Parts: sequence; structure tokens; C-alpha cells
Amino acid sequence: MKLQREPTARQLEIRDAPELGLLVTAPAGCGKTEALALRIKGLIEQGKVSYPRRLLVLTFTNRAKENIQERLREHVDERSIREYVTVHNFHGLSARIIRAHGNVIGIGEEWQLPLSDWVGEECRKLRLNWKQSNLIRANLQHVKLATITDEEVRSALVQVNHPTTSLIEQKRTSEKILTYEDLPRLADLILQNDHVAELYREHFCGLVVDEFQDLTPQQLRIVQRIGWRRTTYAGDLAQGIYSFAGADPEVVLNGISREIQRTITFAESHRSSPSVLNLVNAMIPWTGGVELAPAAGKLWPGDGLATYKEFDRQADEADWVISFCRALLKRAPNQRVGVLSRTKKRREVLDNRLEEGADLSWHRWDDPVFDSSTAPVMRGLLGRLRVSEYSNADEPISYLASLIHVKEPHDPSTLELVQAGLEWIADLLQEGTPVEAIRQRIRFGDGETLLTVPGVHLLTGHTGKGQQFDWVVVLGLEEGSIPAFQAESDEAITEEARILSVMMSRARHGVITTRTEVTLKPWGDEVEVLPSRFIQNLECAEHYVKWEDAKIWLNGADWEAIQSMS
Repeated sequence: MKLQREPTARQLEIRDAPELGLLVTAPAGCGKTEALALRIKGLIEQGKVSYPRRLLVLTFTNRAKENIQERLREHVDERSIREYVTVHNFHGLSARIIRAHGNVIGIGEEWQLPLSDWVGEECRKLRLNWKQSNLIRANLQHVKLATITDEEVRSALVQVNHPTTSLIEQKRTSEKILTYEDLPRLADLILQNDHVAELYREHFCGLVVDEFQDLTPQQLRIVQRIGWRRTTYAGDLAQGIYSFAGADPEVVLNGISREIQRTITFAESHRSSPSVLNLVNAMIPWTGGVELAPAAGKLWPGDGLATYKEFDRQADEADWVISFCRALLKRAPNQRVGVLSRTKKRREVLDNRLEEGADLSWHRWDDPVFDSSTAPVMRGLLGRLRVSEYSNADEPISYLASLIHVKEPHDPSTLELVQAGLEWIADLLQEGTPVEAIRQRIRFGDGETLLTVPGVHLLTGHTGKGQQFDWVVVLGLEEGSIPAFQAESDEAITEEARILSVMMSRARHGVITTRTEVTLKPWGDEVEVLPSRFIQNLECAEHYVKWEDAKIWLNGADWEAIQSMS
């Protein structure tokens, strides 16, 4: 049976809170999106919003934007939504501010808003490898997280002393192009103008910000210039895993604490079984999260499962994962198994095994999903592709686009999908992936398919954030994998612990963690590795059992009840 719930006491408390400045601490699976929809409903019903003023709801992704809009429609009528609510992601809000008020910092209408990964395309034109391209992205991102002008960006890049980065930035400004990294920087600059900021404060009587832990200090400044002491922030410090994108959860939380009037904390999970939550709770000393209890503990068959399995090599691990998934899906064919790793590379052996022809329905989240019109276009392009011509092309993306033998698509969503496909193909070619292998990875369907289709799902910890699976296999609890070898500072190790916690918290019924004695290096050598330091915490979790004991649980489980809860 699927759990049909009335609003919880915490959700109702959030809905009815009279304070405009509110912090909602909501760990994974606690009903945060529902709570935010109810919060918006409550603010409207309390008369906190009066036409023509509106509520501004901010998310990070289009998917999160669609989620909250969908949930909002369950509680608020369409007319009220149209009159009182504006939903943006941060880049959308930034673009709106720049288009309306860019003139105050010298950005006119002739400047082009980003339609694609312009920096990536420039790196491909220069024939830069993955490492070089990532360094340029990191240089630009680091500098542009400050509230500085284009001229100050160029000066800062001189100090970075990387000529190619400076060259790309000079080309961008000379051609009057805006990239995604420029949007929040320029919006932040514009809002330093008190007159402009006051216009937005007058237009938006309150704000709702989803996933506060993912905010950069720059994005927080944008929010606070518009909604100081009138913002509802929701999120969870323990899910702060985006430092590579400039997020700084502790600094942001400290900044938020200076303006809010009230904090409401969830402590019950509606997603996960007791055994899964025990593992997540065991990581609290590292993550700083909230201890969770299952909202419906007695309804979970057998309290769920938490187990571990050790292997000599990654090939053994991959074969076992395939065997386990096959057996589980035979018992529960409508369920979803998420196989998560810290990086795509750590999952590569398993991916290769599946590509060799495992008799499983499996889905790789790293690749785009094309619709039924675009997928044949991509396949046709690859059929006409000549690698030698591609290698000699001055503009790789333009060369790939020239191989499309159909009328240019005019629908914006189709254009976006085609552009994403071209960039994906270019990246794989740059990595040395054979053309036929790329063709075989092309799939089509509704973009939402991955969110609901049964079978095995392959993804990374970052990609998995915000998703949900019936079962989760976490690969690679080894030093150098989880935590990643690049993590050296205390802050970096803390974030690695949070990534592990996020991966485990995707599971509803059970989590299986794996590790190997030997790992495969990118250059092909096998080296011995130590167990992850985080295993010590997991071993303290109640009911975290070795695989031999887990087999007994699985053989005796009530699979009819388990399937009914999907």
C-alpha cells in the first residue's frame, strides 16, 4: 500500500507560522516540498500577500521548480497561483534582473543571455582536454563568485596567471556574451543599487528559498537584498554537497540566522525504513544533521535492510551487483534499484559489464534522455560523422550541427535538447569514446522516465540528490573513493561524509554498501586500498549486518508487502 498522508503537525506548523522570516530544517524524505507548498498557501490565506505584490519562490533546478509548482497546484487554485506566486530558479531570476536593469551597470540589450555551455564550446574549439577545460571553468567560477565588474574580473584573472582563461574571458566580453557564471554575479551587482533593490522589495512581499544549503554567499546576497527578514528558507545542512559550485553551507546558515525570527525542524522521515535511517543517523557526527525517526516505522516490512559486502576486485563487485539486482527484481519487478558511486569512474567496471549484455533493464543517468524526434536526429548525425573531419574542424559543435539533415528545430525545448546532445557527443568524442559506442548509448523517451521506471539506475552521489529509489547500492567505501582522494581539509572530508549520507538517504527499503580490497586506477593499474574511515560510523548503526545475514532477511521478507509500498 502506498502511504496516503494528511499534513503532519510540522507541516501545519509551517503553514500557519505568522513570521515571514522562517528557517525550516528538513532532512531527506521529510516532506519538505509539501511543507513549502503549504507555507505558500498559508501566507496567501493569512493575507500576507495582496495583489499586485507577489511571493517569489526560488529553486536551483528546473526539475525542483516543476516539483514545487506541481505540489502547489494540489493546495492552491490556479487563479491564486497566477495572481500571487512567481517561481524562478536562480539563473532565471538573475536573467530577469539583468534584462530589466542591466543598464545600471552598462549591460544593454545587445548582450546575449546564455543558450548553451559557451565556455565548454570555446574549450572544445581550442582542443583542450578534460583537465584543462575543468581548470578554466574553475578559474572563472572562483573569480566570478565575487561581486565584481567585468573589468575587475579581468584584473583578478591576471592574478590567477592562466593566459587561456584570460583569453576566453576577453573574447566573452568583446562579443558581449553572458555565461551562466555571469548571471548571479551581475544580478548581485545590479541589486547593490538601492533604487533597483527597492523595486524588487516592493514587488515581492515575501520569498521562499528551497535547499538553502546549496546557496553560494553571492546567491544569499541576492535573496537578502530583496527579502531581508521576509524569507522562508528550507533545507538541510547535512545535504550540503556543492562546494565545487561555490556553495558554503556553514557561512550561508550563519548569514540566514541573523534575519530569521523562527526555526522549525523536521525529525520524522516519510521515505525510509528504520534500518536505512539508522545508517544516515550514524553519520551525524560528520554531517551535522538531524537525528531522524521513521514516521511509519511499524509499516516497514521487517524494518528494512542495511548490509555490507566486501570483494577482492571491482570485477567481482560488478558481477555480484548484477546478480543481486537480477534476483531482487525477480521478486519485486516494479521496484527501482539505485546503484550510486562517488564518481562515474568508480562505477566504470559495472557499466562495462552491463554494456556487455546483462539481462537487466538498466538506465545510466549520466547520459541525456532524448525525445522520439531528437533521438533519430542524433543517431543520423553519428552515422554521418567522420572522426578525422571532426578532429580537424575549427568549431567542433558547429561541425556536428552541420551533420543534422533536418530543418532547424524552432521549439525552444527541442533546441535545448539538440544543443545538449551536441555537447554530450563532443565531450564523449574528446574522451576517446568510439562513435558506435556513443550511438548505442542514445536512448529516447519522456525526460521523466528515469524518475519512475523500474529497474537498475546508475548514477553518482551528486546526480542522485533529490531522487528516491526502493533500494540503494553504494559502491566504493574505500579511502580515495569515499572520501575522494582530493579531499584533504577538514571541510572537504565533512562534505564527503555528507555525500555518503545523501546517497544512503535515497533508499526506501534498504541500503547495501560495498568495498573492494583492490581498486582500478585510471591508467589501468590495480592497487590495494584501505577501507573508508566512514565505515567505523556505519558499524555503530543498529541492524547494519554482513551480507550472509542479509540473505536470511531477504529470503524471509514479505515481498508482497514490500512491493505494495512502491
